[in-house]
Amino acid sequence: MSRLVPTLGLLALSAISAQAQSYPTRAVTVVVPFAAGGPADITGRIAADIFSRALGQQFVVENVGGAGGATGTTRVARAAADGYTIGLGHVGTHAAAVALIPNLAYKPDVDFEPIGLVATQPVILTTRKAFPANNLREFVSYAKANESKLNMGHAGVGSVSYTFCVMLNHEIGIKPTLVPFTGTAPVLNAMLGDQVDYVCDPILGPLSHVRAGTLKAMAIGTNKRHPALPDVPTSAEAGLPNFQAAPFYAMFAPKGTPQDVLDKLSDALDKGLDDEAVRKRLIDLGAEITEKKDRGPKPLAALVKSEMARLTPILTAAAAK
Repeated sequence: MSRLVPTLGLLALSAISAQAQSYPTRAVTVVVPFAAGGPADITGRIAADIFSRALGQQFVVENVGGAGGATGTTRVARAAADGYTIGLGHVGTHAAAVALIPNLAYKPDVDFEPIGLVATQPVILTTRKAFPANNLREFVSYAKANESKLNMGHAGVGSVSYTFCVMLNHEIGIKPTLVPFTGTAPVLNAMLGDQVDYVCDPILGPLSHVRAGTLKAMAIGTNKRHPALPDVPTSAEAGLPNFQAAPFYAMFAPKGTPQDVLDKLSDALDKGLDDEAVRKRLIDLGAEITEKKDRGPKPLAALVKSEMARLTPILTAAAAK
């Protein structure tokens, strides 16, 4: 009997290894923790398409919005660690949420297996078309004089749009009315209807509206202008150099997912990001593709930790005020 236990253990390990080697044998759920149509959703669908083509199974996106992305992200953390539920996360769900959401149900640097980075997307301060300011300096002046009238849209506490607009508001010294939505696509629709004044959204979201002239871009939160919107000044050029916002978008699996499965997913993502059609699609959407040396699980794990360390004191101070 004493020999049977090790034998059974070996058989179990062999079964797990065989399952990982044949992965995936059925459809995989890709949880995007925000509403359809926004930057997270579009990025998640691009990643899902990469996985589907590389691994020969359907990777089906499921939008699970709520709590600034924490609802869907919690679902990924609690899912079976078998590779059949993975999720898209970003700087909001996997760094800022720690400071902004009391009793967060997961630990970003503990409860997930990093798969890899997909892209970064610079944030643009965008206003409704009729907003009485045409550049960042005018926005700051108007906001300070009329903060009680201002409505700021966001995708929930802990989301990218919430995180970086809170930082912006703190930098300017204003307290507008904060209006939550399930994602930034609904925020943009509300802005098109003149119901919300402004949002801090990754470039992918407002890009088409800014190009069409139906929304206005005040500034981009980087040190260099973006080729997709070359006429939009940087925050540094416009007088707010401390407003630096280029959130990461990445893929994660539940803690304990077999290493063979993680390797397959990470390798597929890495190779997919080298595909010219994928690169063109991301670049056309305004995203910046992660350099090869920074794509894998280890760089992503390090980035999550560093962004948590960077953002926690800033957001804690901003929230306190």
